[in-house]
Amino acid sequence: MATSAPASPSDAAPAATETVVPTGTDMPRDVALLVFIRDRGIFILWGLLLLFFSFWCSPYFATWTNAMLVANAAAITAIFAAGVGIGVMTGVLDLSLPGTAAFSACVLGWLMTHGWSVWPALLVGMICGAVVGLVNGLIALRGFNPIIVTIGTLSALSGLAAVIAGGYTFPGLDALTFMGTRRYLTVPAPVYIVAVLFVIGTVFLTRTRDGIRLMAVGGNAEAVRRSGIHSDRYKVLGFVVSGLCAALGGIVSTALTTEATPEASPSIIFNALTAVALAGVALTGGRGSLPRVLVGALILATIANGLTIRGVQPYWATVTTGVLLLASLALERFIQRSVSDRLMSSANLSVHAKKV
Repeated sequence: MATSAPASPSDAAPAATETVVPTGTDMPRDVALLVFIRDRGIFILWGLLLLFFSFWCSPYFATWTNAMLVANAAAITAIFAAGVGIGVMTGVLDLSLPGTAAFSACVLGWLMTHGWSVWPALLVGMICGAVVGLVNGLIALRGFNPIIVTIGTLSALSGLAAVIAGGYTFPGLDALTFMGTRRYLTVPAPVYIVAVLFVIGTVFLTRTRDGIRLMAVGGNAEAVRRSGIHSDRYKVLGFVVSGLCAALGGIVSTALTTEATPEASPSIIFNALTAVALAGVALTGGRGSLPRVLVGALILATIANGLTIRGVQPYWATVTTGVLLLASLALERFIQRSVSDRLMSSANLSVHAKKV
């Protein structure tokens, strides 16, 4: 009777060893989809909004003239959103932006009405924003909560702006129209300013050593410090950049109205935060994208413009903005949890398969 040959070691190996498991370079498809939605979903949302309003508000919405109105309306929000976004990416939330804007604008207005020429006055106004950011950063480094610090700075700056203006405004600043109401090749001046700001900011955050370190500090300041990098310096730098953006926003607002006002409008920070949240910038710091922040500002302007064309009351735009803010926060939390859970499941599967 013939006996079967003994099985070779390779034949005796369990079938489980042939199972293909995800490695560090293989991302599960559902995780890749969630990451794509987080990083690119805002562009899809804006595209859908443009299509919707193009049909709903036809033929007035999809025109070059209206596109310039939307871009111009988004410019101020985009400037302040850049300041908030860079601050958040650094791991801090600067709520003093409206006060910084009012203070810088009033300093500019006072100088121009007392005989200063435009460019020196503009330089001083921008320096005021940088100084405010520096003060905020140095105070926060003493262990104080940045949110409380910047709320206190907001109050103090609002009062200082009113003191400088004597409770009134600085009207007649027509010399600033070149960066406000004037158009160049049919494009409003603020649109050019925003384009330059976001190009410089994006290059700084993604292509320079200091910008990359700034993002790293927002992600994990302690790890950056242990690697030998002065993390506190970059936290202060985040405040300074935020203050510069606030000063620029206040100056551009002044140029649009040719009037410097001490009023620190709370809608400034609300719209900026909404644009940043829509952009998927992690409020815990360390992750974000300025181009997405810009699209977030454009989404807000697009909604307000479309509703205005249809004759919808303006307060519905505010309602929509609030709903979008809550929805974006909920989506960000859902995606973060889902990605973490799926990656953990993949890691556990890989470990168990290797043990078998």
